[in-house]
Amino acid sequence: MAERTLTIGFDARSSIDEGAGQGRVARELLRALAARADEHRYVLYARERGEELGPRFAWREVHLGDPLWHWRVARLAARECDVLLSPSSYVTVCLSPATSVAIVHDLAAFDALLQPNRRSMVIERVTLGLAVRRAAALIAVSRATADALCARFPAATGKVTVALEGVSPALAQAASEQELAALPPAGFVLAVGTLEPRKNLPRLAAAYAALPAELRAAHPLVIAGRIGWRSGETLAAIAALGDQAVELGFVSDVALAELYRRCALLCYPSLGEGFGLPVLEAMAAGAAVVTSSVSSLPEVGGDAVAYVDPRSAESITAALRELLTDRARRLELGERARRRAREFSWERFAATVLAVLEDAAALRR
Repeated sequence: MAERTLTIGFDARSSIDEGAGQGRVARELLRALAARADEHRYVLYARERGEELGPRFAWREVHLGDPLWHWRVARLAARECDVLLSPSSYVTVCLSPATSVAIVHDLAAFDALLQPNRRSMVIERVTLGLAVRRAAALIAVSRATADALCARFPAATGKVTVALEGVSPALAQAASEQELAALPPAGFVLAVGTLEPRKNLPRLAAAYAALPAELRAAHPLVIAGRIGWRSGETLAAIAALGDQAVELGFVSDVALAELYRRCALLCYPSLGEGFGLPVLEAMAAGAAVVTSSVSSLPEVGGDAVAYVDPRSAESITAALRELLTDRARRLELGERARRRAREFSWERFAATVLAVLEDAAALRR
């Protein structure tokens, strides 16, 4: 418990603007902080009001575009708050005279092989190094991300704390009859994530196409996720599978939870992740998971998932064939995955983040 009650600034835009990824992290962090018994107060900076979280949380609307929004919030936070948390942007940290903490999700912007979003790549390459120097502390969402951060920016060494993500309680909710009727019947191979290059969906489609016809007929490929950038190759690869592939687009949390429960397995052959939240979410639902043996994904999966070389379609095909023809093995992995997923929680994530914020505020004094 902190020695005093703090006023904590929070860049909350992503909790409103982004349905998945960093938006989910921001929302779950806010909800977990709201569920705590401490007396800290929060000023939530955004362009519009978001979810009501209780009397300790006050929305502060700033109606400006970038980069003026960051400049204005940086100065407001310096006057109004003891410490500022930026969970999805480094710009405010770079501009702020306030004591600031940034969450680092990944270093995809620095890996051309992952083909990151060009705008985000430019902004992060320009701002992350300065944010590392200006921030009082940094939070990485995995040890892999922390190691990559310190390797690229040695000034981060000694400043970074690892906080592992959790599973949303919303994924435990039951879908309505209408939502259930809109979803494919059980037994499919599920892929989840924004349709963008590092999710490696064209290679997954090629690996799936190499399965025996009877397996593909029994286990169609279902893809859930919004269309991102450089998605042309992905969309073409999905279309080439014809009626053996179903693209659902972005789905609600309750629909996503039902997809995890209904799938024969989740295949997540990403080329690189900061954490890999869909892997953990599927594990919590008791799904068998096939995922990549790179970056943070082994931190999440441990010994409860099947690993593949994400750059080898043959490796992905072999794992899919093995699990789709061995129901007992899928059930074994699913039970092991469910147990491992219990080791992760947003409550622990929030506790770690809050401890870092309290320490940063204490240093300011």
